[in-house]
Amino acid sequence: MSRSPDLVVLYEHPAWQEPLFQALERRGVAFERFDLKRAAFADHAAPRAPLYFNQASPSAYVRGNHRAVPLAHAFMRTLELSGARVLNGSQAFALELSKSAQAALLHRLGIPCPRSVVFNDVGALAQSASALPFPALLKPEQGGSGARMHLIESLDQLERLLEAQPDLWLPDNLLLLQEYFPTDPARGIVRMEFLGGRLLYAMRVVSHGRFNLCPAPVCNPDSPDGVSACEIPAAPAKPVEFYPYPEVPAEAVEMGRRIMEAGGLDVGGIEYLETGDGRRIFYDINANSNLRPSIAAAFGFDPFERVVDFLVEQIRGQGLSRRSA
Repeated sequence: MSRSPDLVVLYEHPAWQEPLFQALERRGVAFERFDLKRAAFADHAAPRAPLYFNQASPSAYVRGNHRAVPLAHAFMRTLELSGARVLNGSQAFALELSKSAQAALLHRLGIPCPRSVVFNDVGALAQSASALPFPALLKPEQGGSGARMHLIESLDQLERLLEAQPDLWLPDNLLLLQEYFPTDPARGIVRMEFLGGRLLYAMRVVSHGRFNLCPAPVCNPDSPDGVSACEIPAAPAKPVEFYPYPEVPAEAVEMGRRIMEAGGLDVGGIEYLETGDGRRIFYDINANSNLRPSIAAAFGFDPFERVVDFLVEQIRGQGLSRRSA
């Protein structure tokens, strides 16, 4: 057996983590990849490394990798109970897997967020949804990359939609009907990326009506002529646009920092929208943060090098490193 590594990266997407892996290799970090798509672990075995970095995504099911998420969650809980440290571990992953838990956290922190109703039966929803005006957004409880989201105008439309597309109940037979806030299409939404409790960068995202705002260039290429490798079909609209946002308000950054801390996230993205009356509505917490090199370059750095800096600090801080990085 090869020498035990300092770091193991848990991942599922075939391309999202390649820039991170390349940066780790450039820096000489002793790491291993753990592909969650086809995997096994022994619950009695000692952790292979003292530090793990979770990069699993809730959207694995849209790529046919339905089994990756439950294995990731089970593996992380086992690792933590066995004494290993897991960055973006089971607490952070559980939060990312649950839109209702995210809303509950935002409510507890006193951070403005949309109201929503969680349901597994449309008849039961009809008795609980009177407080939500239409139009409203239909979302899966376990979201990811904007998959299976729809703008709903009425309960009748929702019933017809679910009858025609029963796969919208995937992956866990839980859906949300969420309060909808119209925004200025030209301004889009704001996404802030955090690393180790600090803001890495902020950007504006103009979606042109799309729900898939994934920042990974393989899903939303920088070039309008670029080919997307995303498994989520694109709506017939202009490509999603990403712009650096250096003037992000300090108040919004502080709210994002509080969310990251309360949610137990080491790395992640926080999204909010701005209403016509000047309110900021926070609506999405992402533990698997797909960093966008072109945006970070506008701020003068490589985002994956910054992530490796953070990982090396975590390794050295625990006295774990056997190799200079």
